[in-house]
Amino acid sequence: MANDLLEAKSKSLSQSSKENITALLSPLQEKITQFEKRVEETYDKESKERFSLVREIKALQDLNNKISEDAINLTNALKSDNKAQGTWGEFVLESILEKSGLTKGREYEVQVALKAEDGSKSQPDVIVHLPESRDIVIDSKVSLKAWDAFCSNEQGADKDALLKQHIASVRQHVKTLSAKDYQNLSGINSLDYVFLFMPVEAAYSTAVQMDRDLFQYAFERNIIFVVPSTLLTTLRTVQNLWRLAQQNQNANEIADRAGALYDKFVAFVEDLEEVGGRIDATRKSFEKARNKLVSGRGNLVRRAEALRQLGAKTSKKQSAKLVDVADDVGETEAAPQPEQGIEGNVEDDTRH
Repeated sequence: MANDLLEAKSKSLSQSSKENITALLSPLQEKITQFEKRVEETYDKESKERFSLVREIKALQDLNNKISEDAINLTNALKSDNKAQGTWGEFVLESILEKSGLTKGREYEVQVALKAEDGSKSQPDVIVHLPESRDIVIDSKVSLKAWDAFCSNEQGADKDALLKQHIASVRQHVKTLSAKDYQNLSGINSLDYVFLFMPVEAAYSTAVQMDRDLFQYAFERNIIFVVPSTLLTTLRTVQNLWRLAQQNQNANEIADRAGALYDKFVAFVEDLEEVGGRIDATRKSFEKARNKLVSGRGNLVRRAEALRQLGAKTSKKQSAKLVDVADDVGETEAAPQPEQGIEGNVEDDTRH
């Protein structure tokens, strides 16, 4: 009996302890479960982001490789293909024109077909228009092959030879451009010289430093060298010339309008004076006619009023004010004037 009771108590205590432990551990178990779930979600998210980052890095590497490949291809093309060099130079030239503030189709034009006196066709790269119907012709010339070889070569003898090739190439461009005689083409009113644009400033500066006569050689053939920096400055100057020309045009228009306004004003004053003269003449005519009504003996107002007083049948009556004026004027004009001598005697008597 005692054993059964003890066993029952033990089972009850064990069950109670188990329930208490379960009650204590259940929240912890839930927290652990939530933590595990969050860890798994974080891991999955990081895995996805890591995969996305890897993919983006791979795409960036591919793009970098493509850019490098394109740059190499462009470099090789510019080195080997003279036409590609010319196209690149024209692209650089037009990009500078766009930055200058000038408007394409108005202040400058590209690839304009022109004819020489002998009927041959020419097409300069750019024609920049100046105020007063003058033009500047710009042609791009690129010398990259010998220049690139010169920059890449570090050996003395070969380097000097490559530099001479580069200078010879520049001189040949000057000679070729001068022979085109752009400044004398019909259809434009060019200045006496043509701009030869070199997109690589270092190539130009090295050439003129090593060949002291190069600039004079070009100038004698009506050619002036320009590079991106000097060309942009020149084009900004052209823009200022256009701005000043517009201001002068506005000033002339203002002066013309002011002159026209002044002429209108003078004509208006003359008309006003003429109107004033006519008003004065009308006033005099009015006073003359009015005097006939109210002035002098037997004026019309008094005569008409006398007829009414004599019994003339009327439906209207004259203004009493007008009748009084006519009477006053008539009496004043009819009153005898004192003689001067008598007035003088009166004044003398008064003095005495």
